[in-house]
Amino acid sequence: MAEPSFLDTPEGRRLAYHRTETSSANTLPGMVFLGGFMSDMDGTKATHLEAWARTQGRAFLRFDYSGHGRSEGAFTDGTIGDWAADARAAIAALTEGPQLLVGSSMGGWIALLIARSRPEQVAGLVTIAAAPDFTEDSFWSGFDDAQRAALVQHGKLEVPSDYDAPYTITRRLIEEGRDNLVLRDPLPLPLPVRFLQGTADADVDPSVALRLLDHATGDDIRLTLVKGADHRFSDPACLALIAAAVTDVTAAVLDGG
Repeated sequence: MAEPSFLDTPEGRRLAYHRTETSSANTLPGMVFLGGFMSDMDGTKATHLEAWARTQGRAFLRFDYSGHGRSEGAFTDGTIGDWAADARAAIAALTEGPQLLVGSSMGGWIALLIARSRPEQVAGLVTIAAAPDFTEDSFWSGFDDAQRAALVQHGKLEVPSDYDAPYTITRRLIEEGRDNLVLRDPLPLPLPVRFLQGTADADVDPSVALRLLDHATGDDIRLTLVKGADHRFSDPACLALIAAAVTDVTAAVLDGG
């Protein structure tokens, strides 16, 4: 496996990344993959999309947030705002022109934050099991009184996970997350958007996707529910569906241009 390159961000964080350059004749918008909570850029969806983009001669960027994967920093030092800032820095430094963002789980939340704060950087969105506001609506709301008290008192709490080690949830993650919620205020998305969601997702309930669809405003927003698909959304049929959604958004971007 090729060694990553590294980017030093304005916030002083060092991020690992892999970038595929566009072919000289390609005019399609570049793609940026935004990964999930405690995931890394070497996951199945990111590497599959990178290989797919390469067959089209299309620019593609995948990277690790600070405290994730090969990037520097401790995971427990990070917050949604920090990781969104990492994404903005990577997009600004490593891409050219508006990008098509593909956000998985937490990456879907971060994609929405970028589309809201820097719409000029975003050509279109594809989200996979997007998890907007999960620090508040999943973690905090799911804690009992004893867990909330322990989190406030000790500053962190370990939560069981279906993926390897338990999640360490920090008080700062919860409190800072409240500054980045997207389902409480207007969420205009005046660009092509495709939400993908599995009905057997045990981590992000399909009701979240329906709430997001109802809440966001825009003329070209669609939700696809896949019966039986889980949170990984990584079997061959789901991977093909992600590529099809990217193709659909790309066509809409070109038609609009």
